Amino acid sequence: MDMPGGLPSSGNDAASYFGGNITTAIHNGSLSEARLNDMIARVMTPYFYLKQNSSYPTVDPGSSELNSFSPQSNSQFRFILNGTEDRDVREDHATLIRNLGAASVVLLKNTNHTLPLSAPKVIGVFGNDAADFTDGLYPAGGFGSVGYNIGTLAVGGGSGSARFSYLVSPLEAIKARAAQDGSLVQYITDNVAATSAIGLGTIYPTPSVCLVFLKTFVTEGYDRTSYLADWDSTLLVTSVAGICNNTVVITHSGGPNVMPWADNPNVTGIIAAHLPGQETGNSLVDILYGVVNPSGRLPYTIGYNASDWNAPIIDVSITDATDPNAFQDDFQEGLMIDYRHFDSAGIKPRYEFGFGLSYTTFSVSNLMIQNVQVGGNITARPPKAPTQPGGNPTLYDVLFHATVTVSNTGARAGQAVPQLYLSLPKSSTPSGTPVKVLRGFAKVSIEPGEITEVGFDLLRRDISYWDIVSQDWVVPEGEMTVRVGFSSRDLPLTATIRARTK
Repeated sequence: MDMPGGLPSSGNDAASYFGGNITTAIHNGSLSEARLNDMIARVMTPYFYLKQNSSYPTVDPGSSELNSFSPQSNSQFRFILNGTEDRDVREDHATLIRNLGAASVVLLKNTNHTLPLSAPKVIGVFGNDAADFTDGLYPAGGFGSVGYNIGTLAVGGGSGSARFSYLVSPLEAIKARAAQDGSLVQYITDNVAATSAIGLGTIYPTPSVCLVFLKTFVTEGYDRTSYLADWDSTLLVTSVAGICNNTVVITHSGGPNVMPWADNPNVTGIIAAHLPGQETGNSLVDILYGVVNPSGRLPYTIGYNASDWNAPIIDVSITDATDPNAFQDDFQEGLMIDYRHFDSAGIKPRYEFGFGLSYTTFSVSNLMIQNVQVGGNITARPPKAPTQPGGNPTLYDVLFHATVTVSNTGARAGQAVPQLYLSLPKSSTPSGTPVKVLRGFAKVSIEPGEITEVGFDLLRRDISYWDIVSQDWVVPEGEMTVRVGFSSRDLPLTATIRARTK
């Protein structure tokens, strides 16, 4: 399977890394038929599982016209494009996109209950990430290393991008919502102007709250050159915070950023809004005004300094392409990725993996763990069984079941996200085993004063490590520690389990 198709850059429409080259490889013995069969099975399994051979939507011919690698001209296979052209499949997707965008927001800082907003008299909006696009909904030009200048970042670049049918920018949504309260909205969406004394001098009266929008462009083809947000983000935040003692910073980014301004006393709120899609402004307004209680949790760790991370940044814009080792990465971090590295190296994060604030408060209690195996005995290695997608199916047998009590101790309804982490015994696991690993989480809606029970299943795979000698999963001997809480560094509940292997 070639994606997206042929190789037009080769000057030969029929050229392919696969195709005839695979036939040659089979004939000369450099590729076995068994390997080819395995490749085919992996490609065709989802094809048949999704019934694409019998009851799948027809292909919109417009997709061929939009594809810069035309499947018709650069492939030996002629695709059947017999569907309705320019088909509108949106239905009520806008509602879903808006809800998902709000659910992905992570509230990182909220000093003195700055948020949610309550009819602020004057709102200031700053930053080139706040505005609508000036280059069109799908800019075709090159973006350099930091993307387009004016326009909010709602999706990633390259293969992570999508064509917008419309976009609701943060500034547009904020102005619409502010009109309901009679709030005055002032804004500067050019970062150069917003960081100049003359530009900020035009803001009057001083806003009750200032919203600063930052973005970090991401796409394939180059690595980020810094953990800072783009477009002189630090100067933008410090400049606005210099005139506004109630500044909320919102970031749109495809990954973690350092935040050197996070401890500024005038920065009273921080939101990581990620890449929300076309309803980005409406999703954010739902969070800012408390229509939706923030429930997102960080899927990565935010450090204080770039040196806190152990994965190198490779700046391909300055890399010598003639150097055969220029793009070499040996992945020496092993299993120590993100929070596992911060744990093993004893590095304090600014905001840890799994962290996220809410407009209410929660507590966890009463951790109970039950061994669900008959007789309580667990073999060190999984019983032999025919391999299925995902490996040996017995890896997914439930061995332990944990339960905790979650309470909403605040005054608002919200969604709690209890998380379970597991520490394997050091004495019987290889070096390089993480201090702890996430093994379960749940998002539950709880009313004020309500108490609910949340359960977590621990599978054989969850309590095993991969033994490189035997090339199998192994349950280690000794006590394992189970920790439950609301982030990788907030785990008040602890219990131990022991797998009695035989």
